[in-house]
Amino acid sequence: MRRQFGVTVAAIAVLALAGIATAQQSVPSPQSAAPVPSATATAPPKTESPASTNAEFLAAADEVLAQMSKILDLPVKQPLKKSLRSKAEIRAYLIQEEKEDRDDAQRYADEQSLKAFGLIPKDFPLDSFMIDLLTDQVAGLYDPKAKEFYIADWIPADQQREVMSHELTHALEDQYFDVDHWIKAARPNDDAESARQAVSEGSALAAMVDYTLRDDHTSVRDLPDLSMLMRAGAVSQMDQDPELSNAPLYIRDSLLFPYLAGTTFSQQFLKAHTGWVDLKLVFQNPPVSTQQIMHPELYLKGVKPVPTALPAWNGLVPAEWRLLEENVMGEFGLHELLKQFLDPQQAAALSPAWAGDRYAVFEDAKTKQTPLVFYLVLDNTDDANHFMDEYTEALEVKYKDHTAVYRQPNFLQFETSTGDVFLHCVSEKCLSVEGTTRATYDAIEHAMGWTPAPVPIKNDTAEVPVQLPAFNAASRASTVALAIR
Repeated sequence: MRRQFGVTVAAIAVLALAGIATAQQSVPSPQSAAPVPSATATAPPKTESPASTNAEFLAAADEVLAQMSKILDLPVKQPLKKSLRSKAEIRAYLIQEEKEDRDDAQRYADEQSLKAFGLIPKDFPLDSFMIDLLTDQVAGLYDPKAKEFYIADWIPADQQREVMSHELTHALEDQYFDVDHWIKAARPNDDAESARQAVSEGSALAAMVDYTLRDDHTSVRDLPDLSMLMRAGAVSQMDQDPELSNAPLYIRDSLLFPYLAGTTFSQQFLKAHTGWVDLKLVFQNPPVSTQQIMHPELYLKGVKPVPTALPAWNGLVPAEWRLLEENVMGEFGLHELLKQFLDPQQAAALSPAWAGDRYAVFEDAKTKQTPLVFYLVLDNTDDANHFMDEYTEALEVKYKDHTAVYRQPNFLQFETSTGDVFLHCVSEKCLSVEGTTRATYDAIEHAMGWTPAPVPIKNDTAEVPVQLPAFNAASRASTVALAIR
């Protein structure tokens, strides 16, 4: 369930930078912090007004490239191709890039996974929406395959330089760190890939800030935390955009995440080191989770996710189930999931307890339903108990038609029109299975080495819980390798 969409959206970077200038009008900066020039507060316009001539563009790009090379302490290794592109050419590039990045099966799996979690509506046309959105939003991009920098030919010349500073940072980093390959090296862990994407976009936006501050002889290392300054202004700008304002919350947040969280991470990394001269260190030791991006102190301390695994599915789930995707949600994904069904403050308070996870999304060949297995490790038992309470609420909101609710301490079961839903927390671990039968749920728990969950049995007077027989030593030994640590 990839959260990035395969392209650098420089217009989003400009929106984020605009957020700093907009927010600084009402949030006073410390005396030691230089203000971001207000000229950056204007995002690229929607009207296709005349841009610079090709000669003016090339001259400006060469000038900005030299300035970014100096800021980043990365001398230009080789000449860079540069060109102005029309909206039609940028759209064609985006379509081709998406085809090369993922095949049809991968795109289908990604979309169905988002819908299974409830992160986008069931009838939402994800691919076409994203192509239309990005075609309109791209102000510039760097193509790592062609080693070429593009800028939209409708962007006025006086607004091109900020876009250039961002994209030419990508170009310089690519010459030294082969960034596209570096990002994709995290696959198949989507959460780790998103973390690397955030480093790429965040460092480019931090460099973009430094470019705007170059005449003041200051940098992001001298500024207070940029995250709150950027978010309010960027979200406000997105709300004014007709395409972005209609995007599902998850899509909006996913577009902003690498820029906002990535810039904060880059800022804290630069502060903890000696500046851009140490940029190579983050490429040598990349963050491994979105949690490390959202909490840079965890990256700096070397705190990593708990290794997790799910059992082999062959013979464990119904034969008609086809595995679409198995991957990692991460703290960012958990936060977004909780935000869909809970108050944002609840989501923000609970998601940092994430310590590791693994999920699997299937498709039933007969019904086309998408059963979902989500296995989560929290920091401790108290956090797991908290998650049990909050996620119970989230599931009941997600499945408004739920019936036959059965609750026991740390266990939930109910029926829906698309299959039964189960949630069980043991110690610091929680397992949620949606769209299945009790028999399949029990088989999954058994394969993971868990003590069986309570079972409701109806009699003439009430429902009472009955424990399944405990595993014997032989059966437990056969499953210990699958147990989540």
